[in-house]
Amino acid sequence: MSATEPDSEVEGEVDEPESTTSLAELPPSAKLVYKVLEYEGSMTQEEIAGESRLCARTVRYALGKLENEDLVTSRVCLEDARQSKYRIVD
Repeated sequence: MSATEPDSEVEGEVDEPESTTSLAELPPSAKLVYKVLEYEGSMTQEEIAGESRLCARTVRYALGKLENEDLVTSRVCLEDARQSKYRIVD
C-alpha cells in the first residue's frame, strides 16, 4: 500500500466543483429576481425592479450574484442599447 492510495480514494469521492453554488445558497433578493425572470421571461433591470418591488440597487446586487453563478445571462436591449435584458441560462 502506498501513501498516495488514500488520496486517490478521497479524490474519487469529490464529484462537484467547489465554486458551484446552488440557488438555495444565494441571498433572498437573488432568489426573488430569479423567480421573476423564470415567470416573466427576459427583462431589463428597471422592469425587474418594478415587478419584484425591490430597489434598483438590490436588483443590481442580485443580478450580479446570479451572473457570477452562471444562472442568468445578459444581452444588450434592442429597444434601448443603454440597457441590458437579463434571462435565465438554459
